[in-house]
Amino acid sequence: MKSLDQTIREIIQLREVGKAQLTLLAVCPNSAAVLEAAVRAAARNQAPMLFAATLNQVDGDGGYTGWTQEQFVAQMRTYAHRYGWDGPLYPCLDHGGPWLKDRHTLEGLSLEETMQEVKSSLAACLQAGYQLLHIDPTVDRRLLPGQAISMEVVIERTLELIAFSEGERQRLDLPPVAYEVGTEEVHGGLVDLANFEVFLKHLREGLPAVWPCFVVAQVGTDLHTTQFDPQAAQKLYTIASPYGTLIKGHYTDWVENPESYPTTGMGGANVGPEFTAEEYLALRDLEMKEQAMLRGRFGLPPSNFMAVLEEAVVDSGRWKKWLLPDEQGKAFFQLSPERRAWLAQTGARYIWTQPAVVDARRRLYENLSAAMPDPHAYVLERIERAIDKYINAFNLFDSLTLL
Repeated sequence: MKSLDQTIREIIQLREVGKAQLTLLAVCPNSAAVLEAAVRAAARNQAPMLFAATLNQVDGDGGYTGWTQEQFVAQMRTYAHRYGWDGPLYPCLDHGGPWLKDRHTLEGLSLEETMQEVKSSLAACLQAGYQLLHIDPTVDRRLLPGQAISMEVVIERTLELIAFSEGERQRLDLPPVAYEVGTEEVHGGLVDLANFEVFLKHLREGLPAVWPCFVVAQVGTDLHTTQFDPQAAQKLYTIASPYGTLIKGHYTDWVENPESYPTTGMGGANVGPEFTAEEYLALRDLEMKEQAMLRGRFGLPPSNFMAVLEEAVVDSGRWKKWLLPDEQGKAFFQLSPERRAWLAQTGARYIWTQPAVVDARRRLYENLSAAMPDPHAYVLERIERAIDKYINAFNLFDSLTLL
């Protein structure tokens, strides 16, 4: 299988010669079901697939998926074998930088401590066979609220982490990997076009041996907006393309105009919460079927899946990070039913592996098995439909005939 770096270089060449416009899809593997559905979708569509795993999701401590880097890659390969797929599947690191793992902030790690932790994680990613490392040192918890990290510091730490990764890769005698730099967040200072160009210029001066395939920038979308800005993307592409790099968008979930990504030069896009939401909604539908079935039967205990899931989300405390300003300080059950449902849906990715949730899901599937031969397939198919939307919009269907 060709490397991700080779694939991206081919996409650049196809665009330059006017043969094709492709945008790579990066699925955030925030659950086993999402990972499995994405592998199936790649096989069925004859398309390459990236998997952008954060350190919160996958790391030496298991993250919230329960996977180390090695276990994550092994699980991806298990699904590939199950569905007879030997095409390109690329495990990637998303947001590798200081304090971007929640635990580092909660434990109050110093800069030196969090950088060392990140470097250990980078080494584990390389050893596991990751194909791309997103280097993102754009957070500094030592700064005052509202104070932005300086461009010079972002560049300095980017160079330090890439230099470490390259040294580790060479020490382990591993093949080259691709790099992604920058962030879509305002605190990274890359939203302004002038800053964006300065960032690339100074990065080029400090990286003579390797060069990132992707640079992440703000293209109109964030957690609460779903409108991609083609004009902004085109301007960013015009700046980045002479450097031989492509723009990558994050927060692509539920974007209203995904078909505009390839036409404006976007090289890649990350999607994560949307696929968790589809998993959540599929399981909610299955519990409704279970309830309808059990109303006419006696002696079969219900799974109470949604109640168990909501309780696990509440106990995790993760829902608090999504509270709006006027909701701060309120208990979960003081919020409106609509907000509680949104927080449960958004926070579900953190608790899929909790024993109580796993057990309730097993009972849900068992209760339905008499009427549905494979309830899990229903969940996978719902996630796959959401993935297919991006595969089609990004011109990835049957794209391996071009690559």
